[in-house]
Amino acid sequence: MMRRAALLLVLLLLFLPGCSRTPEIAPLAGDAVILAFGDSLTHGTGARNGESYPARLQALIGRRVINAGIPGEVTTDGLKRLPALLDQYQPDLLILCHGGNDILRRHSQKQIIANLKTMIEMAQAHRIPVVLIAVPQLGLLLDPAPYYAELAKEYDIPCAEEILSDILSERDLKSDSIHPNASGYEKLAQRLSALLQESGAI
Repeated sequence: MMRRAALLLVLLLLFLPGCSRTPEIAPLAGDAVILAFGDSLTHGTGARNGESYPARLQALIGRRVINAGIPGEVTTDGLKRLPALLDQYQPDLLILCHGGNDILRRHSQKQIIANLKTMIEMAQAHRIPVVLIAVPQLGLLLDPAPYYAELAKEYDIPCAEEILSDILSERDLKSDSIHPNASGYEKLAQRLSALLQESGAI
């Protein structure tokens, strides 16, 4: 009897890590405003106007998605820019995709994390839910930088952890080594739409 109970406990412990729960977001009204905030990955560098992930996400979910991406921006500058945009648009949701330029320029990981934390906390102080998009770290395998998943867990927010790494690992989905093409941004928008559905937001 004790052996069977021990076996069941081992199986349970093995199974639990695979059971991931998507944090919940309150349903977004049809007239909700979503602020997509970040750098060139949000701006849509590598694709034409109307082919960025915010534009494609807007078409998929039927809510207004504002593209607030600035190519080349680092998190320190993004942190300075975000408060005015939150006040201006008063969004119902923030999609945060930032840190790629910091990684490319080998900025301090500690500073990247601190800036991302402050942006998340800034939104949450305004009662704005946040969805995080993980950016790949430097390396041949393009694995997502691990601190995105850690931040998502710490703040209990949804995170698109693997999608950018997956997209940038496929030649047909990227315009250069660090930017998707139109098909890649479409894939990103589709994954975000699915994540929003999993969270209950739409």
